[in-house]
Amino acid sequence: MPDAVVLLSGGLDSTTSLAVAKDAGFTCRALTVRYGQLHAVELAAARRVAAALGVADHRVVDVDLSPLAASALTTPSIAVPKDRPLAEIGAPGDVPSTYVPARNTVLLALALAWAESLGARDIYVGVNVLDASGYPDCRPEFIRAFEGLAQVATRTGGFRIHAPLIELTKAQIIHLGERLGVDYSITHSCYDPVDDAACGRCDACALRKKGFAEAGVADPTRYAGAR
Repeated sequence: MPDAVVLLSGGLDSTTSLAVAKDAGFTCRALTVRYGQLHAVELAAARRVAAALGVADHRVVDVDLSPLAASALTTPSIAVPKDRPLAEIGAPGDVPSTYVPARNTVLLALALAWAESLGARDIYVGVNVLDASGYPDCRPEFIRAFEGLAQVATRTGGFRIHAPLIELTKAQIIHLGERLGVDYSITHSCYDPVDDAACGRCDACALRKKGFAEAGVADPTRYAGAR
């Protein structure tokens, strides 16, 4: 089976993207980046997901963006938005403080380096432009542009950047993952966890709750303060 490099954060979307790559017949090599995020909970989730889905190799690499990329996810003095109305999340022009400048560019560049070294031509990323915060590096234009860059930035070219979830709603992503046997209880989406529990109030938690409700699937997430 051909190799594919899959960017894996341990979240709902990247886990589903990994399941899609596996279902497509690829031997999956998962790449998780410790990029200076304030919480290590997602790294533990990525390890759980990689083990559960049986990847051929899981690499965790350190590329600390925190000295350069100011964000609520990397900078303690910047607050994570909480309790925002769903209509506000992802609205035109909404780029919240949880956006990490150039993160997906850096992560895809690392995935490209590994793919070229492996002789792989396929890279999977779980970006999503619908039902999500308005991050500029989750748009189809960004994926197309990076795929074009990959052809001229490497020895051989011929790379394909797969973003299988990019135009799906969160509910559609959950339905897809359920069909592929994903156990969402082992994933982590929260931007500001309380110990190991999701806060239940950040944008990521709000969208996750909305997705499970619209999918008609029980939400397995453990939220802080829930009984």
